[in-house]
Amino acid sequence: MSPRTDASGTPNIRDVDLKLEVVVIPVSDVERAKEFYGRLGWRLDKTPPGIVQFTPQGSDCSVQFGPNLMSAAPGSAKAYLVVSDVEAARNALVAAGVEAGEVYHPGPEGPVKGVDPERRSYYSRTSFSDPDGNNWLVQEVTARLPGRVEAAATSFTSVSDLAGALRRAAAAHGEYEKRTGKVDPDWPDWYAEYMVSEQSGAEPPK
Repeated sequence: MSPRTDASGTPNIRDVDLKLEVVVIPVSDVERAKEFYGRLGWRLDKTPPGIVQFTPQGSDCSVQFGPNLMSAAPGSAKAYLVVSDVEAARNALVAAGVEAGEVYHPGPEGPVKGVDPERRSYYSRTSFSDPDGNNWLVQEVTARLPGRVEAAATSFTSVSDLAGALRRAAAAHGEYEKRTGKVDPDWPDWYAEYMVSEQSGAEPPK
């Protein structure tokens, strides 16, 4: 759909979709970086000569590197990866031969080892670096803050993300049935509303 225009015919920038497509990271050895990101299981995309592009599983945004693509010093990049289970993600990284840090969460006096006791979104983290030192922070997010995602745009980009959302919805629905003292025959609708509210930051069903 074309963006709306004002009286002068100028498009309104708020109506122009600007989807983040690619992030370029600085590396010193393209082949070494290519081997590392391939080991992560990221998809190697078809690109023009001189550009290497990988796309993480479940991501709409890709990573590019190559000779002379940017002037930043190799290893100076930092980016975030979002997962639904940070412990499972770290175990998979370690199994792939990646040196991932211990899982931690922020405390009043600094980082505390282990996942957040309340398993709150945005709190439990780990990290790893590529051979050049570009840092990737891996953050567990299962429920978005309000306004981060439009309800109509909620989606699940992998089987594991969908399965995790279903498990959380099942646990929450079990508590709902305990509170009401009756079996809910409309549980599919309740699940759907709960799963969408997690992603959009809306109030979950009571």
